[in-house]
Amino acid sequence: MLSSDETYASLTGAWRLMLGKPDGLRQLDLSADGFWNSFFAIVVAAPALIVGWVGLANEIGDPNAFAGRFSMLIRLATVDIGAWVLPLVGLALVAPRAGIGGRFVHYVVASNWASAIIAWMMLPAALIRLFLPSTNEFAVLASLLLFALSMILTWRMTNVAIGRGATVGTAVFAGMFVASLVVLFGLQALLGIGAPSETGLK
Repeated sequence: MLSSDETYASLTGAWRLMLGKPDGLRQLDLSADGFWNSFFAIVVAAPALIVGWVGLANEIGDPNAFAGRFSMLIRLATVDIGAWVLPLVGLALVAPRAGIGGRFVHYVVASNWASAIIAWMMLPAALIRLFLPSTNEFAVLASLLLFALSMILTWRMTNVAIGRGATVGTAVFAGMFVASLVVLFGLQALLGIGAPSETGLK
């Protein structure tokens, strides 16, 4: 359990990296303990993530059964946490062969804390979905704009954390993005999660 000061310093460091500021790395704990403690970012992100899960569970779960919606919420949580953690496991396997093994810890620590920031950044879109259908034009636009912003900030963070130039940083960013999508869609299929339109809730 990290202290509030440690959590704040980590989030501040990640935010500076997302702005393209290399000095953000100095605020991150890149030790072995800091590596594992960075996964506390999942707990930091949880309240914002839960709002999104509730909104989706209400859309694609059984609207007349609390148990059905709760089951869907658990499955959505499993998908999101899997899409967060499993690509990092994959990167651990390929990083030494890709010549970025020395920056693996930097990336994981920065990525975990940046992901917590992005979860809260996406909260307005999740709140909108609680009151408006996902197909509403305003809801779609808000989600797309926030997603685009999160991608830009994540790309910046990746470039700085990897520290091997824009080409390598962009390759890592693209690879992790694709890996996250593969895990996301794979777990959704495995857990039987479909889009709202597939559930008859139109």
